[in-house]
Amino acid sequence: MSTLETGAAPADPPRAPRSAWFALFVVTGGLFVAVVSTTVVSVALPTIGYELHASAAGLQWVVDAYVVVYAGLLVAGGALGDRYGRKRLFLLGCALFGAGSLGAALAPVLPALLAGRVVQGLGAALMVPGGLAIIRALFEHPRQRATAIGWWSTSSGLALATGPPLGGLLVAGLGWRWVFAVNVPLVLGLLLGGFRLLPALPGRAEAGLDLAGVVLSAAGVAFPAVAVIEGQATGWWSSRTLGAFALGAVSLVAFVVIARRRAEPLIDVSLFARRGFAVANAAAFVVFFAFVGAVVYFSTYFQQVRGYSALGTGVCIAVIGVTYALTATWTGRLVGRSGERLPLVAGLVLSGLATLVLLGLGPATGVATILITFAVLGAGIGLCGTPITTLAMSAVGPARAGQASAVVNASRQIGQVFGVAVLGALVYAGLPGTSGTGRELSPEQTALLLTGLHRALGVCAAVLLGLGLIVGLLFAREATYEAAEPGKS
Repeated sequence: MSTLETGAAPADPPRAPRSAWFALFVVTGGLFVAVVSTTVVSVALPTIGYELHASAAGLQWVVDAYVVVYAGLLVAGGALGDRYGRKRLFLLGCALFGAGSLGAALAPVLPALLAGRVVQGLGAALMVPGGLAIIRALFEHPRQRATAIGWWSTSSGLALATGPPLGGLLVAGLGWRWVFAVNVPLVLGLLLGGFRLLPALPGRAEAGLDLAGVVLSAAGVAFPAVAVIEGQATGWWSSRTLGAFALGAVSLVAFVVIARRRAEPLIDVSLFARRGFAVANAAAFVVFFAFVGAVVYFSTYFQQVRGYSALGTGVCIAVIGVTYALTATWTGRLVGRSGERLPLVAGLVLSGLATLVLLGLGPATGVATILITFAVLGAGIGLCGTPITTLAMSAVGPARAGQASAVVNASRQIGQVFGVAVLGALVYAGLPGTSGTGRELSPEQTALLLTGLHRALGVCAAVLLGLGLIVGLLFAREATYEAAEPGKS
């Protein structure tokens, strides 16, 4: 019988203790610094390219050296947290992340900078995945958990909003090295807060670590990324490019085969047979493929096509992150009351339509038009964040919470990897290797860059709208089945 029929109001959930909200602040802070380290560097890329004499492919690796390691080892970080304790792994990840940030800030040459980014990625892979598992343990009521996850998603939005203007401000005022050095005091604060505030949730000593799965999953992400980023320079049909694609495919097939045979695999691939889990991970990949990949190349558009400063570029791009954060906060409460279906589909469609509008970008496009469209794009992405996470987490039990949170976060990061790589190949197609590195472009090169950006945005719109249609049809079919099922009213 419904609430309307009885006249009874739904009971308010019991209040979570204050310590739970303090712990939430710490783990969302860890996610914040991990995400901001992707976006803060985007506006610094032209300056880094100019000072370190980097090619366009080299600049793509400034982003992807971090994200490939982060994505490739994120699930392993979740498994290690399940075994050794999430607080312990969070603190270790913070320490490594800080060390990598300091190394990148002091790097004299591009290879040293990339090495620092690799260490940052390793730290993030240990720091982030336990966060959602801690949230699940601290917030038992579904409505409170959805609200907490909404704040978790909001921290991503705040990082996306803060990253571009912070990067522009640091580059303009202190130099590009401070884009990395700024992480050091933030991480020190997280270490102190994590040590004092996070609950000492015990690990499971019996939880194994699938080393073969760790290696194969990382290879399955890294080799295709290498092929896409380097393929433009070496040739798409070169033995090096084809070999990297082949190694990636073989690694992924071997990973699935081994996972199906092991009692304690790195990823329980049978989870993907659950519709909610599969939809959540597909949406996480597509949203961040389009979102972060496009943000990186919007920086190139503003600085090299329109002649904006790094700070001006960051302020413009921040509009996306601001509306993302605002919408994500509201969406957490919406999901807690009405479920994930409508916000997820609406978010995919809204962001896809906004990306279609951006296909009209040109050297003289009105700034107001761009910023309004950016706001709509950010709102669409914000609608997707909490539904993606709650769909994935609701598909598993508490014992697999660390793995589930790691998998969905890995899907986001893998989406970033291939967004930066694939969209970069489209943006820079036909341009010389120095394009995108801060050097002035000729009118002909500017026209080619815009054509490439339009190609990339077209791909983003297609994948967002296509997935929105597929997910909408799946949810409509599921709702029809539930309505027809006996015993349902």
